[in-house]
Amino acid sequence: MTRILVTGGAGYVGSVSVEAFLAAGHDVVVLDDLSTGHRAAVPAGARLVVGDYGDQAAITRLLAEHETDAILHCAARSLVGESLQDPARYFRDNVSGGIALLEAAREIGVSRFVLSSTAAVYGMPASTPIREDAETRPINPYGETKRAFEGALTWYGRAYGLRSVSLRYFNVAGATDELGEDHDPETHLIPAMLRAVERGRPMTLFGNDYPTPDGTCIRDYIHVADLADAHLRAIEATAADDPRTVDRALAFNLGNGDGFSNLEVIKAAERVIGRSIDYEVGPRRAGDPPVLVASAERATTILGWRPQRPSLDDMVGSAWAWRRAHPEGYAD
Repeated sequence: MTRILVTGGAGYVGSVSVEAFLAAGHDVVVLDDLSTGHRAAVPAGARLVVGDYGDQAAITRLLAEHETDAILHCAARSLVGESLQDPARYFRDNVSGGIALLEAAREIGVSRFVLSSTAAVYGMPASTPIREDAETRPINPYGETKRAFEGALTWYGRAYGLRSVSLRYFNVAGATDELGEDHDPETHLIPAMLRAVERGRPMTLFGNDYPTPDGTCIRDYIHVADLADAHLRAIEATAADDPRTVDRALAFNLGNGDGFSNLEVIKAAERVIGRSIDYEVGPRRAGDPPVLVASAERATTILGWRPQRPSLDDMVGSAWAWRRAHPEGYAD
């Protein structure tokens, strides 16, 4: 059994990862300020502590009290548009706050760390599928803060022996039986589309003149339960006797490897829901590349990870089933 602190464990990705950790027999404490997370999303069996991961003194006490072995860091500011409007908040929370968390871990002697990162560190990649050795050149403050924190993990590994893994991914979708996606505002395509269907409103596709087979952007998607499995495997790779993370930081891309266009996502939803979906075509969004697809070969080779739920219909179907079972979301 590993004693794990999960920051952001009341959020979408964090809560499903907590669910996977508990199922694997680990002991979990969730740290979340509940600004975007939900108390009701914390799985039974995990202890919830409401607080800020940037409060170094409080986190030091929490890590010591729980006798923590490892940290999964899911908490972060993650809205691209907001990061462009208020970069100071993103650097303060994602970088300064993250360093406070690392310093608390270093003081207590917690030397195992997994970062739920983002493929936004690559910016506008020169080629796809994207490999981990591609140049990282973020085009927004959100991606820049994640790159900066990944850099800190590298140097903490070299100087202090921190064992860390960063997982980079684009779009997460789907739900488990108990846990799903409930954001306000909602910026992700699949839940935004399902919400529009529920409200009887057309959704907007941003651009249909890209150099892709159907003219709409192509993006990589993974099921949230597959991401949780990757988090579990990454935690295991940071164990003291594991040669993969000796005094170094590892980074892995996660994805299906092929990607889906926005129109393909709509068609999948129509199959799942059983009726047509109204949509409007709007102008392109600035900075949207035509194709963003990640190569997950390294994660397969080193972590033994591969997506078990690669079907777009499965992702949309599970998200729709959760919304039907929870029409008010978490209602908290």
